[in-house]
Amino acid sequence: MKVKEKLNYVHPHGMPAKGKILMVASSPSVSKQTGWPIGFWAAELTHPMWVFQEAGYDIELVSTEGGKLEMDGYSNPLDASGYSAHDIISLGYLQKPEFNNMLASTKKFTKVNHQEYAAIFLVGGQGPMYTFKGNPDLQKLFVSFYEAGKPACAVCHSTTLLLEARKSNGELLVKGKTWTGFANAEEDYADHAVGQKIQPYRIEDEARKLTDTTFKVAAPFASYALQDGNLITGQQQNSGAAAAEMVVELLTRQN
Repeated sequence: MKVKEKLNYVHPHGMPAKGKILMVASSPSVSKQTGWPIGFWAAELTHPMWVFQEAGYDIELVSTEGGKLEMDGYSNPLDASGYSAHDIISLGYLQKPEFNNMLASTKKFTKVNHQEYAAIFLVGGQGPMYTFKGNPDLQKLFVSFYEAGKPACAVCHSTTLLLEARKSNGELLVKGKTWTGFANAEEDYADHAVGQKIQPYRIEDEARKLTDTTFKVAAPFASYALQDGNLITGQQQNSGAAAAEMVVELLTRQN
């Protein structure tokens, strides 16, 4: 029988941090489709954050406009719907004053310098479909990490940024790349669950219109992440931790 081994490094608490990872979330907005208040998806912040912190990295959370952040209602483990009641990682973070203080006051992403961070991680949710889309400054920030050879990661609906982000030579960042994001099958499920179309467009539809790039999806709501060079993407909210683990593994190889 073949012996398999898996070694995960756990950061000894109290030791100096290995570096800082920049996490970018959507500021609160309102969906033009549903009229709902929208923002970031809790698990897409907390699950990667847990991976990063356990590996010994500090986190700085910034947002599209700065100020207070709000999570999508269905992603809150305390929401009356019970949709995310199973999410004990988010529930745990919500007990921490430091985490709530982080959400209460964020810096606008334009005020950061990519040279101060080891990697960038774009948090998904419903907000990015409006606040990341058509955001050239955020595209430029993400590309600055990518072109510096640092891990550049996006999950779920935050991958909408990759539909437009271009490298300094004018080519789409995803040219020649294989990547993932929220799938049509998952949009179908969500639309059916609430009885209406939720999103203004679909990432998979738009990605498949692009040439010279490969957009892949796994089974609906499976944990699925892809790494192609230093571009890392995750399919949806169940993929954030897997994508974050890829970021940590890449940083470990680079150091």
